[in-house]
Amino acid sequence: MRFGIDLPPQIKVFGAFFVYSFCMASLYPRLPAIQEAMGVGEGALGLSLIGAAVGTLISLTFASPVIERIGYRRTLLTAIPVLSVFYAIAVWAQTPLALFLLLVPVGITIGAIEIIINLEADRVEHAIGRRIMNRAHAFWSFGVFAAGMVGAFVAQIGLSPQAHLAIMVPIIFVVTMVLLGRFQPAEARISSSTAPPPRFARPTLSIAVLVSVCFAAMIMEGAGIDWSAIYMRNIFGSEPFWAGLAVALGAGAQAFTRFFADGFVERYSPATVARALLCVLGIGAVIVFTAQAPWVAYLGLALLGVGSSALFPLAMSAAAQLTDRPAAVNVASLAQISFVAFLLGPPLLGYIAEHFGIRWAFGIGIPLVIIGLFSTHVLGAKPAKTTAAAQ
Repeated sequence: MRFGIDLPPQIKVFGAFFVYSFCMASLYPRLPAIQEAMGVGEGALGLSLIGAAVGTLISLTFASPVIERIGYRRTLLTAIPVLSVFYAIAVWAQTPLALFLLLVPVGITIGAIEIIINLEADRVEHAIGRRIMNRAHAFWSFGVFAAGMVGAFVAQIGLSPQAHLAIMVPIIFVVTMVLLGRFQPAEARISSSTAPPPRFARPTLSIAVLVSVCFAAMIMEGAGIDWSAIYMRNIFGSEPFWAGLAVALGAGAQAFTRFFADGFVERYSPATVARALLCVLGIGAVIVFTAQAPWVAYLGLALLGVGSSALFPLAMSAAAQLTDRPAAVNVASLAQISFVAFLLGPPLLGYIAEHFGIRWAFGIGIPLVIIGLFSTHVLGAKPAKTTAAAQ
């Protein structure tokens, strides 16, 4: 007997992105309380968060054969509820080392989910004949927004992170079963290549330039998720609700922009859209770095969400159109390097925050934006609709 609602395949993809990110992002509004309980600085807290990055990189490298053997449906329906259990266990850590070790299985589970839902989004795109990837990632941001709002409320009423994350376990299980209980993987794309993809796709110069386009967005998106709540507490002495709201605000602005991004990319050139987004990202970084009032900081965090919204998908599309190697290899190369930046960069910003001040966790994005602006020409001047039609 299967539980859940019978939904169109693209809606199931959106639901998977939402419930996964809602589960994952529940930790971040509670980081101020976790830091206070451990009595450590931002540097030690940042290093402990790398545990999830280590686990994710292990999973992205080695998990695919295991997932194939177990099955996509069984893995997804198990991994999302198990992820909530691992988070509920991790927040009991009393030291940064313990938190690091407890986040490794969190990261392994995240990597497995990432493989399945992104592959499923690509397959459903192919099956229904229209792009859904940006919109799917919009629902990922909606999940982070929802988790930020919930975390802000429960932090304000004084509920401990341990109780909060424990309550999340049955909620995630029920939501997963309702939205994904009838999930069936879409048909795999037919490929003319029988060679297995490399575990690590060597970056070329073209890939390195594309990485520079989206690098600022990856770092600033992660900084907003990891450090915005602590930023609001340290700089403005914000109450738990207003600190947690910072996480939700950036994610909400990012979700809204991602939801409508495809229309702008089709109307204007990818390079033009990328330049506009990088300018917004840079303005947001400057505002957060210099803000003297909470409302100004919130404005800057929202602009960071807007600016980081679609740069990575634009770079991925450009990687797929390179002709020096098979598209799958170039896409894998860009994804691996960018994901390393997204996972490792923001936790390492904790050392910058501890030694130079929390503002510098966001100020570091300003030079990265300038580098990106010099690289946007590689995205091409042709509108996305024309490019897609030519494929």
